[in-house]
Amino acid sequence: MSHDHSHNGQISRKLLVASVATGVFVAVELTVGIAANSLGLVGDALHNITDTLALLLALFAVRVERRPATSAKSYGWHRAGVLAAFINAAALAAFTIFLFVEAIARLRTPAAVNSTAMLWTAVAGLVLNGAITLWLREHGHQNLNIRSAVLHMLGDAFSSAGIIAAALLIRSTGALYWDPAVSIAIGVLILWSSWGILREAINLLLEGTPAGIDPDAVTKAIASLEGVDGVHHLHIWALAPSRPALSCHLMVGDIPLRSTGNLLAQVNELLEREYGIGHTTVQFEFATCDVDDPYCVPYSEAK
Repeated sequence: MSHDHSHNGQISRKLLVASVATGVFVAVELTVGIAANSLGLVGDALHNITDTLALLLALFAVRVERRPATSAKSYGWHRAGVLAAFINAAALAAFTIFLFVEAIARLRTPAAVNSTAMLWTAVAGLVLNGAITLWLREHGHQNLNIRSAVLHMLGDAFSSAGIIAAALLIRSTGALYWDPAVSIAIGVLILWSSWGILREAINLLLEGTPAGIDPDAVTKAIASLEGVDGVHHLHIWALAPSRPALSCHLMVGDIPLRSTGNLLAQVNELLEREYGIGHTTVQFEFATCDVDDPYCVPYSEAK
């Protein structure tokens, strides 16, 4: 518990520093973007505003997740991070669509831009966003909330790289369409990358099976244990990506009730070792599978 608290405290400090640094850069980039008449810089500044909000939302979710379970919230507050990830990814997708509309208008009517201001501001943005992405990346492997915030920062790093390319192309060719053209390319990349986070968040919010766990394989693994005649009503969901849970009914035939304790220990050990499922609810049924029940996997089939 103390390790988790220390780990969450470290994440909180990093998110707070990243939020302040990104917020300061937003003010600078927006000012330069308007002065340079660059859609790429203005769009990136607006994107950075969503990054700042994403980081603050992630910080809020991390702190809420620490709150202990209550009688009203018996599972705790782990879903706060999933909800934050959903909001972040949805906001990023909505902003990108807005950017497409503006970029198409610029392609039809190109506008003069200050490529020098674009170039140096984008270089600063690339350094900042790249550093924050690398700084937070290690915490995103098992935390969907942090991963969505990292995705925001990574998307902005790509945006800055695209603006650098656009500025260099404008300087070398004089063609003004590179500014909106690169903005569209960046938008496509951001939409593609944000979809994975949004899909996973929706799946978890709808109590779907977490990615990487095959319910059929889990069912057959449990049914293959000696003493289990069948597996029935198996459900797998997750409180958060790294906290999968399972409930099921086990058909054990006509056996003494006291013998189920050892069998339950075997089931829990199997689920924890093979699938990382630590929270289980198992109900024993002192019967065998009905041959007409399509949801019951008997021991014979599992073998």
